[in-house]
Amino acid sequence: MAEAAHIPDETETRTRWGAFAWTVANAAKAAEIIGRYPPGRQQSAVMPLLDLAQRQVGAETQTQGWLPVPVIEFVAVQLGMPRMRAYEVVTFYTMYNLAPVGRYHVQVCGTTPCMLRGSDEVLSACSNKGLSKGKTTPDGLFTLTEVECLGACANAPMVQINDDNFEDLTYDSMTVILDKLAAGETVTPGPQIARQVSCPEGGPTTLPEMTDTNHNYRGEWA
Repeated sequence: MAEAAHIPDETETRTRWGAFAWTVANAAKAAEIIGRYPPGRQQSAVMPLLDLAQRQVGAETQTQGWLPVPVIEFVAVQLGMPRMRAYEVVTFYTMYNLAPVGRYHVQVCGTTPCMLRGSDEVLSACSNKGLSKGKTTPDGLFTLTEVECLGACANAPMVQINDDNFEDLTYDSMTVILDKLAAGETVTPGPQIARQVSCPEGGPTTLPEMTDTNHNYRGEWA
């Protein structure tokens, strides 16, 4: 698995992020999120607010985003919860980054289904493009992390890059994705072979008419 992330010096972090505040748009979004919960239950909004904060940090740094300690504290104070409770959430869920990451956070699944289907080749493709587990490339473009199951076992091997899944990968297709991202080109998420979402390779074997439309079988089955 990946090496532990290097958490920046706290003094520097507080100097840079100690005055964190929502943008106008995100302040409205945060109020909307908190408003989904009944009075006295606003702490239930901690996860979406932490995600929103991470995305704002990402927008300000042109990266995928991370959560400096002062930003975590900002969310905790807004929700009226102990700061440690917010820290506990951030350190438990891998969706939150405790250290800066690159513009593209490449998370490679190394759990058994992906391993058996070639995740080592996917990691090799990353390595040969200069990505190292637990590190960010010198140009700040990519951060590579090996993670546990990301829930796309039927389409293994797969990676998650920022918010998108890329599935049915090979060494070559992973290389193409990294090259396109580095060149600023558009990449297509989802299966990288001729497969519709999680259908069998080659197409569905049952109810094939449902592939493109909500076909009504009632008359045929009567």
